[in-house]
Amino acid sequence: MNVLVIGASRGIGLELVGQYLDAGDRVIATARDEAGLARLRDMGAQALKLDVADPASVSGLSWLLDGEKLDLALYVAGVFSTGGATSPPTQQDFDAMMHTNVLGVMQALPQVAPWVEEAGGQFAFLSSDMGHIGDSRSSRGWLYKVSKAALNMAVVAAQPDYPRAQFLLVHPGWVQTDMGTSAAPLTVQDSVSALRQTLAAHKSRKTIHGCDDVPYLQWDGCPFAGW
Repeated sequence: MNVLVIGASRGIGLELVGQYLDAGDRVIATARDEAGLARLRDMGAQALKLDVADPASVSGLSWLLDGEKLDLALYVAGVFSTGGATSPPTQQDFDAMMHTNVLGVMQALPQVAPWVEEAGGQFAFLSSDMGHIGDSRSSRGWLYKVSKAALNMAVVAAQPDYPRAQFLLVHPGWVQTDMGTSAAPLTVQDSVSALRQTLAAHKSRKTIHGCDDVPYLQWDGCPFAGW
């Protein structure tokens, strides 16, 4: 299987690379800097330099892929807001968050999805349980919620353009990363293992146009009730 992981510098993305390589798959993965690229190469992945927060960097992704047929593409890159829910963000924070979580996705979609569709594959995007519109259970930052809700809708809107590809929105759970902190109940290894099983379980399901055909799934494969 040919797998692309966008955002594999560390954390969940890096663990996805390792587990798919261990399973015998061919993995193409992106990192922002030379240290990340060297780490990916040492693991046995084909490494591509990419910074999703930089529109000029993302614009060359299709050229870097050079027509690869992708059985699975994963958009993992993202940033987390620590701002309060009642405070509008600064322009700088807004640009950084939206470039990474939304504009990067919108730029990657038309460059990656055709190669996923060629293989009849899957394109999965890491979202969040704060990414469904109208939820106010968490007080952590308007901006993060807005960005993840926008990501979800960008994916839903793009699905009809690529009917032979299966799009999925997946929530990795509360994971022990820089974002989740050590207080999180899930290890990175367990979250990624469950995500891989979830993706595999949906591989054979037919994709048709429409919002309901972009499943929003918890890390363990359960449909996300709020979606």
